[in-house]
Amino acid sequence: MPRTPIVAGNWKMHTTVPEALALVEVMRSALEPITTVERVVCPPFVALWPLHERLRGTSIRLGAQNVYSEEKGAYTGEISPLMLAGVVDYVIIGHSERRHLFGESDELIGRKVRAALAHGLQPILCVGETLAENEAGATEAVVRRQLESGLAEVESLEHVVLAYEPVWAIGTGRPATPEGANAVMGRLRELIAVRYGAAAAEAMRILYGGSVTPENFPSFMAMPEIDGGLVGGASLKADSFVALVRQAAATT
Repeated sequence: MPRTPIVAGNWKMHTTVPEALALVEVMRSALEPITTVERVVCPPFVALWPLHERLRGTSIRLGAQNVYSEEKGAYTGEISPLMLAGVVDYVIIGHSERRHLFGESDELIGRKVRAALAHGLQPILCVGETLAENEAGATEAVVRRQLESGLAEVESLEHVVLAYEPVWAIGTGRPATPEGANAVMGRLRELIAVRYGAAAAEAMRILYGGSVTPENFPSFMAMPEIDGGLVGGASLKADSFVALVRQAAATT
């Protein structure tokens, strides 16, 4: 069966609640008819419930940008999977900014994945190497380690999405080449097949993230291993995000 593409917009620390509502309102009528692509918006936490209400009854999905690994407790400032359950469908876990700016370890990211799955949330597990690691020829070793740690004790990948985001390409305007990204993502699929079997590997959706724009996205979507995009800056502009979704739909 063909894999359904996903285009997920990571709004990061942008938009107030009124701005988030206005952005979705502009995009909604254009996105709703494109049912061959999963469309996911991931606003800041404060906008999740208002957007959940605004998107009620539509097929546009909502995602969180992060989650903690515990249900409750003395973890000031954190958001638990219990709080997100029933509000969002997806949650981004292991984004490079969480790893490198906030010091999240591979082990913590694995615990977050398991916590999300336990509460019915679908993780978008991010893996990717830094520029130094890339130039040292360590890309495969890094993404293998991140993949194995992120999926530790995870028995089924039915509700897991992967995102390959080379750290050196995020927000820099310097994306990976489509062929280079495709090669890494093909290797990720091979690693999945070893552990989970060929059928699970073939069904796994793997997104590319890193300076995605409407100008370069068709080249990425033309690659056989790439099933969509985890989009940053371009998702904050309604026309750009809609264009990306339409480009993904053109491949189905």
